[in-house]
Order: sequence, then structure tokens, then C-alpha cells
Amino acid sequence: MIFAPTSIDGVWLIEPERLEDERGFFARTWDAREARSRGLATAFVQSSVSYNRVRGTLRGMHYQAHPHEEAKLVRCTAGEIFDVAVDLRPESATFGGWFGSNLSADNRVAMYIPEGCAHGFLTLSDGVEILYDISAHYKPKAGCGVRFDDPAFGIEWPGRVAVINERDRTYPDFVAVG
Repeated sequence: MIFAPTSIDGVWLIEPERLEDERGFFARTWDAREARSRGLATAFVQSSVSYNRVRGTLRGMHYQAHPHEEAKLVRCTAGEIFDVAVDLRPESATFGGWFGSNLSADNRVAMYIPEGCAHGFLTLSDGVEILYDISAHYKPKAGCGVRFDDPAFGIEWPGRVAVINERDRTYPDFVAVG
């Protein structure tokens, strides 16, 4: 596995290292010992899947409020997305920053998003499926979000948003606390 740090503290891209032969390839997609050595959460208590019918679907930017923060390992298993993490940790050197990367079924790259970061994505193809491994159980009352187009972050989405739900579209402007 190849762990590549990003411009946001604690956000990593994780690429499988392929062992190829005449049959195809084999690759590890997660190793708790290697993750732990980089300070990543390694105990996932929940896995979820998100299916998105059309290109231009935006989901996010979601996070869970204290004390129910969650780390996520996100992988695109069908199609392609532009995956984004926003650092909402006031004590972080990268607070208020964002990082985005293309994840696809073809490149098999995963993004690790630590606790305290908001997460969202824009589908770049039809028929997209995302697999999440999550470190904390979902708590509906702790569910929060920031707007995908909030000028506080200036996320540069690589395409037009065609489908977004009302909740994600109308989150209030971000106000830093702490």
C-alpha cells in the first residue's frame, strides 16, 4: 500500500500496491498496522454504501459533531468521483483548508478522512457507487454539514452540480468557533 499525505493534516490518499501476474493482480486495500504507524484510526465499526444515479450528483459536506466525530475511509467501487475533505478542526494547522482528489473504480485509490473534517463528493460519471468504512456509529442528532459552495472554503468543484438535496444545498455559512 502506498500512503500519500495531502495538503490537509491527517487526510491521506491510499493506493493499493499491485502484485500482478498472468491472472491479473492482488493488492491490499487496508492494513491496520501501517495505518496506525501514521496515526490513523484503525477500528471501523460501520460500513456504508452510497449509490448515485447520475453525473453531477453532489453529496456533502457532512460531519458528526463532538463527541461523535468519525473518521472515514472512502473508496469508489463503480464510476468516478471528485472526493473532498474540509478541515474543521480549529487547532489544526490546516484549519479551513480543503483537499480534493479523483477516486474511481479504475484507479482504486481511497481517501482517509480523519475526525473533525467534513466530507463530500461530486460524481463525475453515471452509476457511481461509494464504499465507506466509518470509525463511529451514526448519530442522527450529531449529523452536521457545511455548504459545498461556502466562500469560507472556496472548494473548486470540477463540474456542474446537477443533483443535490435541499439539506446539503442550504447549510448556513460556516462560522468558526473556538
